[in-house]
Amino acid sequence: MTTIRERIAARQLTPGARLPSVRQAARSMGVSVSTVVEAYERLAAEGVIKSRPGSGFYVSAPLAPLALGKIGPRLDREVDPLWMSRQSLEAGEEMLRPGCGWLPAEWMPEAALRRALKAVARGSAASLTDYSEPLGLAPLRGFIARRLGERDIPAAPDQILLTGSGTQAIDLVCRFLIEPGDTVLIDDPCYFNFRALLQAHRADIVGVPMTPNGPDLEIFAQSLAQKRPRLYLTNAAVHNPTGAAISSTTAHRLMALAEPAGLIIVEDDIFADFETAPTPRLAAFDGLRNVIQIGSFSKTLSAAARCGYIAARPDWIEQIADIGLATQFGSPRLSAEIALTLLKDGGYRRHLEALRARLAGARTATIRRLEALGITPFVEPKAGMFVWARLPDEADASQIARLCLAEGIVLAPGNAFSLGQTARDYLRFNVSQSDDPRIYDSLSRALQASAPPMRAAG
Repeated sequence: MTTIRERIAARQLTPGARLPSVRQAARSMGVSVSTVVEAYERLAAEGVIKSRPGSGFYVSAPLAPLALGKIGPRLDREVDPLWMSRQSLEAGEEMLRPGCGWLPAEWMPEAALRRALKAVARGSAASLTDYSEPLGLAPLRGFIARRLGERDIPAAPDQILLTGSGTQAIDLVCRFLIEPGDTVLIDDPCYFNFRALLQAHRADIVGVPMTPNGPDLEIFAQSLAQKRPRLYLTNAAVHNPTGAAISSTTAHRLMALAEPAGLIIVEDDIFADFETAPTPRLAAFDGLRNVIQIGSFSKTLSAAARCGYIAARPDWIEQIADIGLATQFGSPRLSAEIALTLLKDGGYRRHLEALRARLAGARTATIRRLEALGITPFVEPKAGMFVWARLPDEADASQIARLCLAEGIVLAPGNAFSLGQTARDYLRFNVSQSDDPRIYDSLSRALQASAPPMRAAG
């Protein structure tokens, strides 16, 4: 009875679905026929299911409200994507957060933000009170178009739609392009919220192993042939969580596989401004025909005044804009005005230069301290804030995270990022949040506490 309730709550059994016969259910659950009969009768009495004589039992309960935590396999909370997000966001100031996905407040351009707020406040009343135009603030779209052109991505301002965030941008694209049951490819590992968002859209998610040079192309080709996916969602430049960057060879070969298969690629490029040297963009190879670019300024400007965008072909942008109006009535104008004021300021480039240098130093220091504990990086990233590192002796990252959490340290265990649950002994470290010695002292204690006991000689 509990199993059936859980399947109804997870929307695996929807109204009108036929239940297994009494004998089939008894065999599959390893219980007696009489136990199943009793359970079915109780559920029928409660109105959850109903009997059709000569046909069987069917679900009669209404469609369950969407509960993301009940979709997919049951995971330990330390590796559940939604719990991971809540854990990082709810951690108090006293907590150390090497597992979170953002820069410390003191690394952000606070003084410039205050100046921008004052400048916008002195501007027109419309900037403070009115809705934005359907595609979003035109001057900011023009600015973004020029920036994309610097990365060899041809985009006119009318090919850009402003959104409330990068996450909202992906949500709008999913609303536009996929139906429940459509197959979507993601990297394994990937940003854990990709999985949660795709679950909300009831997509069939398929993972492709990530290598230091990009996705495993052999598995990618097999997935195209066998699964016929609708979308591929990825970070192509600065990959989250691995810190890897796709190589030109891999990018060329991937596009050669994707185009004849009619695959649409959604390229999340929210870490673009962390790069010191440009790396391949799939949108540049494709010219925004079947690749959609997503961007955001929350990682380098402000997560409190969030502003994202979608760059795509004009006919798609028009249709996605309609969905944006239906669901959000456009993008937040005030956040766009603040972002534009900051981006036009020459101080933003100086902020980025200082930020890149600071991150480079933090990456080197973090890797050195991790290696002293026997924790080895997957790659040595050339940009960004993340180091994806493997624990020694196949230690369980969830157990390590649990032990460190008890000492006030929030970590990010590998399987939170892995659809196939193949990253059991990995952790993701945010180097900008990893400079406190207490982190490494706690890691050392956790590794010792989780180590298997030594066997006595003889």
